[in-house]
Amino acid sequence: MTEPQVAILMLGLFIFIIMLGFPIAFTLMAMGIGFGYYAYFDPARMWRSYGRALEDGAGTWTLVETWVSGFFNNRVFDLFVNQTYSVMANDVLTAIPLFLFMGYIVERANIVDRLFSTLNVAARRLPGSMAIAALITCALFATATGIVGAVVTLMGLLAFPAMLKARYDETFASGVICAGGTLGILIPPSIMLIVYAAASGTSIVRLYAAALIPGFLLAGLYLVYIVTRAILNPGLAPKAEVKPEEEVSLGQLTYMLLTSFFPLAILILSVLGAILLGLATPSEAAAIGALGGLVLAIAYGALTWKRLQESVYLSVRTTAMVCWLFVGSWVFASVFSYLGGEHIVRDFVVGLEMTPLQFLLLAQLIIFLLGWPLEWSEIIIIFVPIFLPLLPLFNVDPLFFGILIALNLQTSFLTPPMAMSAYYLKGIAPPHVRLTQIFAGSLPYVAMVFLCMVLIYNFPQMVYGLPQYFYGR
Repeated sequence: MTEPQVAILMLGLFIFIIMLGFPIAFTLMAMGIGFGYYAYFDPARMWRSYGRALEDGAGTWTLVETWVSGFFNNRVFDLFVNQTYSVMANDVLTAIPLFLFMGYIVERANIVDRLFSTLNVAARRLPGSMAIAALITCALFATATGIVGAVVTLMGLLAFPAMLKARYDETFASGVICAGGTLGILIPPSIMLIVYAAASGTSIVRLYAAALIPGFLLAGLYLVYIVTRAILNPGLAPKAEVKPEEEVSLGQLTYMLLTSFFPLAILILSVLGAILLGLATPSEAAAIGALGGLVLAIAYGALTWKRLQESVYLSVRTTAMVCWLFVGSWVFASVFSYLGGEHIVRDFVVGLEMTPLQFLLLAQLIIFLLGWPLEWSEIIIIFVPIFLPLLPLFNVDPLFFGILIALNLQTSFLTPPMAMSAYYLKGIAPPHVRLTQIFAGSLPYVAMVFLCMVLIYNFPQMVYGLPQYFYGR
């Protein structure tokens, strides 16, 4: 078996094993080291020390020790150590635990329920007011935390029962929660974009600037859909009847906004503005966000030792998962490339003689399908690097490619049969809400994601405009 054939076997075996449910990070590391040991095996290097010890007449125990050390005298172990150090020393990845901590501390400070209540009051005169409030709350919270499961679960406990109590259609209401919870993947400061920047070598600052217009465009499409459906079919989202004693004056509303919406919005805008204007690196801005989250929790009187412990634990756990995925992925990719697998993939794609549009469609289709069984972190860290070396062949900018991926990954959480947002919501929804209803509610938003991708492709300045304005070409 030739080395390129071994590389293809390595990739196929990896896909088969993860489909069986094995932990992906450790599978990557194990296969990278296992196949790497074969790829870098050097008998002379392995037996050199043992031969010298044998010539010197060393004792049995010394010979055993020398043989064991010789067994591990393989360059794959040097590769593993170097890749681990590279991940831990990566300045971009330093921002991840800090952004996560900001999101988790905000979640546990009960800021989100105040925000939803305020926006619900502010929008009560609009069609589908409670759905609008839920979507905006989801978008803000998803932007702060970047964890889809946390957003959908919390909003499913907070806003979903309130909408059902207001006689909202179950399908309509569930779609709002599922779609809103995924927006944090795209809208900065997105953790997914940080991971993509680290994997692709793209500037995170330019990525954030590029994602702003597409992110708000998609959120705007969602809002237009909600309002339009509520107008055309008022039974989906009955208008709230406001009793005289429930009327809120302008002063009261302003106070509610000042104590709920604006603090979180200012925190997010401060972090994002510091990055985009070059006032701070992503890591420094993330530290500001983490500190700001603590200040908000203290200001609301919601910071307890237990909540602080939970936030730190969850941040460390999620960060460790991402970092070990990077370590495993880079070791796996290095061995795969050394065996010639990258050239096989390249030659195969070139042999298809595709146009840039056809390549983009194929790449996005593959990522769309991968989104069913895999999380976005696994797709970005493991599979996207396979496409990156092909981008220059088709004159595709990694910046533009990254935004398309961020949009595409929205669908992975919304498309049956493996729509994780739907399963998150089903896990905490009332028993009478069926999974098929949640799926049906999510599908219109999938169509809007595809519409947004088409608009982005036809009007690429929506991606390039802000980066070029702020930072030049």
